[in-house]
Amino acid sequence: MLARFLSNTRGGVAPMMAVVAIPLLVAVGIAIDYTRANAARAAFQIALDSTALMLSKDAAQEAQQGTLQSHATETFNSLFHRPEVTNATVHPVYDPNGGSKLTVTGTATVNVNFLGLLGLNEINIGARTESTWGNTRLRVALVLDNTGSMADFNKIGALKTASHNLLSQLQSAAVNPEDVYVSIVPFVKDVNVGPSNYNQSWIRWDLWEEVNGHCSSTKYTTKSTCVSHSKVWTPANHNTWNGCVTDRDQNYDTTNTAPTTGSTLYPAEQYSSCPAASVMGLSNNWTSLNAGINAMTANGNTNQAIGLQLGWQTLTAAPYTVPAIDPNYQYQTVIILLTDGLNTEDRWYTTASSIDARQQRTCDNIKAANITLYTVQVNTGGDPTSTLLQNCATDPSKFFLLTTAGQIVTTFGQIGTSLSKLRLMM
Repeated sequence: MLARFLSNTRGGVAPMMAVVAIPLLVAVGIAIDYTRANAARAAFQIALDSTALMLSKDAAQEAQQGTLQSHATETFNSLFHRPEVTNATVHPVYDPNGGSKLTVTGTATVNVNFLGLLGLNEINIGARTESTWGNTRLRVALVLDNTGSMADFNKIGALKTASHNLLSQLQSAAVNPEDVYVSIVPFVKDVNVGPSNYNQSWIRWDLWEEVNGHCSSTKYTTKSTCVSHSKVWTPANHNTWNGCVTDRDQNYDTTNTAPTTGSTLYPAEQYSSCPAASVMGLSNNWTSLNAGINAMTANGNTNQAIGLQLGWQTLTAAPYTVPAIDPNYQYQTVIILLTDGLNTEDRWYTTASSIDARQQRTCDNIKAANITLYTVQVNTGGDPTSTLLQNCATDPSKFFLLTTAGQIVTTFGQIGTSLSKLRLMM
């Protein structure tokens, strides 16, 4: 009987299970503790992210006032509620360099249960988050129709008001002076680059001298006819030039190649309806920019293409000074082209279709250079909707068809709001 008892293994599972159960329960408990800690860590990160976003709007002001730390703690505590988490602290750091950046770090401890059996009573957790905004800088070229028809319905007056308002919006969006630069290109058939530039090497004089001067015989009024009849042609002094230039040689009339020699130069022309307002290169002198808008008057015929080309030039290349790029920032370059008429003439053509074809090439080149192009058609005269301006716009949302002068003000306000949000976006 004793032998049978000793050799009987029935019922041996229960003692074995008793021995195994303890470490098994400990392992399950440890898994539960780590699961709770991971859940707490995820919630901690979410609360920290939300804290950074909520603080961003006033971070610069609060950092200056010394209230950023207390506001960060208050905001985080209102968002994070985990009873198993203790000793939670957050630390915000505001950095205004390269835009605006708010870094928030945080630490806490998670109380545990089963890990205490192994001598570990808590798990430390930590998180870090960054919120950046205002690290986009804007460069905007205003290419503005100053032709004679802009006097109708006081469109030129509405354009001045709209442009002043837009400049105010862009100025407000600039935290630092270098955040926003604006250039202004008033155009008619020609563009006035400033008569004081008559000594500049980027001006070409052969076309101007052909018709500006006098022959030794008053019978001849051009250089070519004068010389061909063995007479002496004396060009007028360049300081009598009124500042207008016409389209460059093809294909430089559709590119932003710097004017250095030959066909790349801008041909001077004594256009009788030369714009009163001359081109202003990129500037953050808001007083001067507003003065440039005030100088605009309505006169002359329409050549959108030369205005667009020179608008592109002011953003990217000589002869205009382009401020250096800071690698700590992103840059958005924008052209806003407004016109109230269809193209009528340029240096090369007198038919709208031919001028439009040249301008479309310029538009395509601008968009290929990643410049955002807004086009605005002020159609108060019942003209057809401009297919050219529709196709030139970066996308359909950036083409505006207006039927009253007053809509210029609201449209520029809409564009200005969009650009300001772009610069200040998170």
